[in-house]
Amino acid sequence: MRLARIATPEGPVGGPYEDGVVHGPDGTYEVGRDGRLLPPCRPSTLYCVGRNYAETLDQMEYERPEEPDFFIKPRTALAAHRQPIPYPEFTDELTYAGELAAVIDERCRDLTVEEVPDAVRGYTIMNDLDALDQQGRTARKAFDNSGPLGPWIETDLDPTDIEMWTDVGGERRQEASTELMLFDPYEIISYLSKRFTFQPGDVVAFGSPANPGLVEPGETVDIHYEGIGTLRNRIVD
Repeated sequence: MRLARIATPEGPVGGPYEDGVVHGPDGTYEVGRDGRLLPPCRPSTLYCVGRNYAETLDQMEYERPEEPDFFIKPRTALAAHRQPIPYPEFTDELTYAGELAAVIDERCRDLTVEEVPDAVRGYTIMNDLDALDQQGRTARKAFDNSGPLGPWIETDLDPTDIEMWTDVGGERRQEASTELMLFDPYEIISYLSKRFTFQPGDVVAFGSPANPGLVEPGETVDIHYEGIGTLRNRIVD
């Protein structure tokens, strides 16, 4: 099942999504006619893992981590599917990275790997935008609109072996499988849960395959994960 959120004149509405329609508790809402899609959840925090694909380590000349390497984006980093993303005025090196992300369903902490599937609402897609020429991960990755998320949450998905691709301006830039992760999604969520108390709607993103790269104003980034769909955002001046 897919779950989505839509902005309506009466406020945000969430519920099952099918064929362009969100089925809310009090009626149905057609995307485009009744409103636009919102990020599919409202996290308190976005937990983002880096250096999680061997090919990316080789490309970026990073050392292989012995445990998941993570950073945090705030809620203000969120942007929705098809929302235009302003090119930040403080950088000349904006990069894309197409990532699988989990959405936590309940308040939880200290999960075993076996307990993780029951704590996850489902999976979605994130573009981990990075102002590469800034100093430190927070300055590079935690700015407004740096975490486009969507288009919806897929609740019925095995995240451990699915294909993905990223196109920028119609050109294929990334192509991989989540099977190539160094730490799988269940391991990562368990690891983080021993350090943080997850809140409902929190997001955990699992890192980018090889070939994250520069994106320019006017280009559209399409990130596709098998079984979920495609997150699309245009970078604008």
